Amino acid sequence: MKLYSVIFKDHGKKYHFLGENNYEINSNVIVETENGLQYGKIIECLDGKIDESKYKKIIKIANLEDKEYYLELLKENKLALEKCRELVKKLELNMTVISADFNFDKTQLLFGFLADERIDFRELAKKLASIYHTRIELRQIGVRDKAKKVGGVGVCGQTICCSRFLNHIDTISMNMAKNQNLALNPSKINGLCGRLLCCLQYEDENYLECSQGMPSIGDVIKTKNGEGEVVSVDILNRKCKVLVGSNKEEVEIDNNEQ
Repeated sequence: MKLYSVIFKDHGKKYHFLGENNYEINSNVIVETENGLQYGKIIECLDGKIDESKYKKIIKIANLEDKEYYLELLKENKLALEKCRELVKKLELNMTVISADFNFDKTQLLFGFLADERIDFRELAKKLASIYHTRIELRQIGVRDKAKKVGGVGVCGQTICCSRFLNHIDTISMNMAKNQNLALNPSKINGLCGRLLCCLQYEDENYLECSQGMPSIGDVIKTKNGEGEVVSVDILNRKCKVLVGSNKEEVEIDNNEQ
């Protein structure tokens, strides 16, 4: 038995399943999950010892008929999303429905929604169940999850990372922006979701390493030309600019030479 990583949506979260055959990467498969069957794609094969009791199995390679059925499900998902939004409006619920997803055997219909407060959606769930005759689940998601599903173009001019390639979003803190000496302007350091940019984490470790022994803006340090105040810092090049003397002469200090 081998262990394979499978995703159910492009750039979605990876899940692990056991497979008896030598499946090829990028193969479409039908897998068994706790919520019924799902249609997914193999993205990698993992090496090492496997505790087979922890994982469910790949049922089979998806054939042409499975793929056509899956494409029909995607169309049904869109119709279910529209219907759910219509019912939310009719019931005057303060929530925004973002997604609707049938599993492959249609034993479950999952809706993802945004809300600023706790929502009593019991009546909504009853109406949806009476229409689709399957198990209905409504799951409240965060703004980052919304950005991942909806997509968009970031300040860098590229499709946002979470919808393009990120499978997992680590904790991102304001300290990361401070470590990189960025202006703490929300319009500069926040993404489309209104939260801190995911990319702040990419180079944070390098910035921390390069900043070791570097002064901060406002520090008074000694230079060959006398004492002065640090007015700017180039962390990656380990250089800083200092205003020295009464005439405030600007001197560049290379910390690599210190």
